[in-house]
Amino acid sequence: MDGDWSARAAEVLPGGSLGNMGGDLTIVEGTGSRVRDDAGREYVDFLLGSGPMFVGHAHPEVNEAVRRQLARGTTFFANNPAAIELAEAIRDAVPCARQVRFLASGTEADMYAMRIVRAFRGRELILKFEGGYHGMSDPALMSLWARRPGNFPRPVPDSAGIPRAVQDQVLVAPFNDAAGAAALIDSRAEEIAGVIVEPLQRLIPPAPGFLETLREATARHGIPLIFDEVVTGFRLAYGGAQEAFGVTPDLCTLGKIIGGGFPLAAVAGRADILAVLDRAAGEDRFCPQIGTLSGNPVACVAGLATLAILRRPGAYAAVEATGRALMAGMEAALRRRGIAAGIVGLPALFDVVFGLDAPPRNHRDMLRADAALQRAVNAGLRARGVLKGESKYYVGLCHDAADVALTLAAFEESLAAARA
Repeated sequence: MDGDWSARAAEVLPGGSLGNMGGDLTIVEGTGSRVRDDAGREYVDFLLGSGPMFVGHAHPEVNEAVRRQLARGTTFFANNPAAIELAEAIRDAVPCARQVRFLASGTEADMYAMRIVRAFRGRELILKFEGGYHGMSDPALMSLWARRPGNFPRPVPDSAGIPRAVQDQVLVAPFNDAAGAAALIDSRAEEIAGVIVEPLQRLIPPAPGFLETLREATARHGIPLIFDEVVTGFRLAYGGAQEAFGVTPDLCTLGKIIGGGFPLAAVAGRADILAVLDRAAGEDRFCPQIGTLSGNPVACVAGLATLAILRRPGAYAAVEATGRALMAGMEAALRRRGIAAGIVGLPALFDVVFGLDAPPRNHRDMLRADAALQRAVNAGLRARGVLKGESKYYVGLCHDAADVALTLAAFEESLAAARA
């Protein structure tokens, strides 16, 4: 029985959804750069499953790798060849990665990264940046969406159900304020366990010298620097944001692309820091990590097949060209209509931000954007066969010239309709 999927979802799912997109959208299939909903409508997909489907939906090479593994078994709760091979591939690609520990989600990876540095340093405070997304754990939800920001460095909880004590375990600084972050690190160095940052914060690029200053300040005090590369890993470059920006952290978290569309994430980095995951670290420093599906072979073979595709000559140049064509076309459409807006991000990951008179440098700048106009344009795009999230175009290797042409036509029409 199929029937009305939205009505059925409303009965069994809180809010009628899985907590991601709204309950009014049910995707039934996807191939390459296109997805189709339960009414048969086709969309150019810039959601890409919130990023994992970088090489496209149902890629035949990924599917074949998964089919072969399914015949051998789906999970073992033990070492398996695919997990070891994928860990080796990550080590060879990512500058900071000497060792790797797999998990099932980006939230888990970020949560464990923070726990690992606490165990390693024997301290509790985590420094993060306002507006930085690090999953759904309690410390990650401090000053994430912050509609009523507090005073730095005191964080603000962005969810019900978070214990008040968590506020005392997190420091918050503004993204792209290098001097302020360095001063905070210097003044609280003896209390800080680690610093976690998205090197590309949602869409906002790091200002020149910002990541370098974080690297210098943390190294000065022996504080581990964590790059959250769940989004940027294998997306901005094969070596991730570390390669793209030329700054190497002590640890990084990975997800999305490394699982090829299956649940998989990782913490990667220095062996001496990750040694706390080994019982040999001793009772006072040992940080146990157990996950039923962590490193399961189906996800790992999908990841290996995906990375093999991305290693081919020209893969990242193709994504860059597609993203630049979209950005240039959208900028031209905005100019023609005299709409105040800017393209924020990089070719592989960007969006149009309406209503700002200068490029945003941090979360508080983004709060001044015209969210109502953005919602109207997003709705117009969806009505015209282009699917994206609230605030991102995920550009993939799967997108082609036809997708660009359809998207730019839909964008022009959506601008006109939104301003009518």
